[in-house]
Parts: sequence; structure tokens; C-alpha cells
Amino acid sequence: MLEVGTAPDEPCLRADAARNRARLLEAAARLIAEHGVAGVTMEAVATAAQVGKGTVFRRFGDRTGLLMALLDHSARRLQADFVGGPPPLGPGAPPLERLRAFGVAVLYRSAEQLDLHLAAQAEPARRFAHPAVEALRVHVTMLLRQIVPDGDCDLLAQTLMASLDPALIHHLTRQCGMPMERLEAGWTDLVARVTRTGP
Repeated sequence: MLEVGTAPDEPCLRADAARNRARLLEAAARLIAEHGVAGVTMEAVATAAQVGKGTVFRRFGDRTGLLMALLDHSARRLQADFVGGPPPLGPGAPPLERLRAFGVAVLYRSAEQLDLHLAAQAEPARRFAHPAVEALRVHVTMLLRQIVPDGDCDLLAQTLMASLDPALIHHLTRQCGMPMERLEAGWTDLVARVTRTGP
């Protein structure tokens, strides 16, 4: 069972620290709604939350850390859906159906928050080690082990997750003009080929 939680560098917070963190994230979300992701700077968030800029840096480290924290709420919702939500995304459906539903859910969630995802993408060492990304990869690996137990499921999971990368979704939808329905059909086809289950 996957544990849905905070990043390892985010210790259990005192109640006042948790409120301050929530206030900072609310301020950042308001700035995005009003000015787009470009409007989110550490200084702008501090001003909007009426705290010193140093408070924002201490809480999130840098702008990427702040943006990743904004994505964490959405990631936790998705994790809760595939850990305990209704099928086919949640338990109760066959692994192949769950894997198909998982990719579709990630595609549409990423598309809804594409600018934020792109702005939050950190350097590779930090990006791929983030707990939210790791939880998604572990889930895909677990499903693959049930579908193709003789496969290199760790590597296959990385390959499948690469097809859901926000930068790729941005390129395909905004630069190549592909509709989301085509990406969804492509995910279903890729899953069928990787799992050798046919169309």
C-alpha cells in the first residue's frame, strides 16, 4: 500500500507553521489565477501573504520548491484516487483496466495544470526523486508486475511514465496541435503493446 504524505524534507509542522504554509500556498495560487505562473515570484508571494520574503525561502527553499508544493495537493488527490478511490482507477478493477485509467487521469490532470507543471520542473536529480513522482512510478510498477510478471517492470514503468511527461504533453498538444483524445488513445495503445494484451 502506498502512503500518501508530504515530501521527506517536510517534517510534521506545528499548527501555526502549517497555517503559515497554507497561507503562502493560497497566496501563490491566487497569483497564478490572476497573473499566470510567471506572476509567482518569492517576493510576490511574500507580499500577497503579508510575510517577509525570507519566510517564503525558509518554507520552500526556492521558486521550484514553491511550485512543486502547489502541485502536491493535486498529486495527493490523484494518489488517494488510485489507492482507495472507485474503480477503474482505484482498487477493484483488473490491473490492466487500472493502468489504462491511471494514464488517462494523469494526462488530463497534467493538461489542466500544464504551465504550472512546466515551471515546476526541477533539475533531473530533484525532479525524478520527488515523492509525488515516485508514488506514481511505484503504482505503475505494481500494476505492471501483476500484468507482466516476467517483464522488467521497473524499466517499463519508467518508459510508460515518460509518455505522460508534462513537457511532452505540452509539445504534443500546444506545438503539434494534437487533441487530448489522440493522446488518450495513444496511451491505451502503448499500454496494450507494453503489456502484450492486444488493442
